[in-house]
Amino acid sequence: MKKTKQTKQKKRMILNMSKKKYTKLVRQKKNKKKMSLKNKKQLDHALFIQYCKCLKKFKFSNNESLGYPVCMNSIYKNRGFKAPKNISRLCNEKFN
Repeated sequence: MKKTKQTKQKKRMILNMSKKKYTKLVRQKKNKKKMSLKNKKQLDHALFIQYCKCLKKFKFSNNESLGYPVCMNSIYKNRGFKAPKNISRLCNEKFN
């Protein structure tokens, strides 16, 4: 038997849910209500995409160093969520 390598699929930088569903999931997590694993993954991916898009905007302006704290505050901290470890590095690896 030959072993085949499994490759990871690249995730696209597109928010694949409606604004209504996104706000519902954010509210649900803020209120610490029970969430299904699928919904947690969808919300994490949506927050990650928004963070990466925010960083990209700062990357192409002159204030690249300001992007990290501003985006972190606007996407994660203001909503009361804890950011994943090394999120900015993951952003660069997956989408650049």
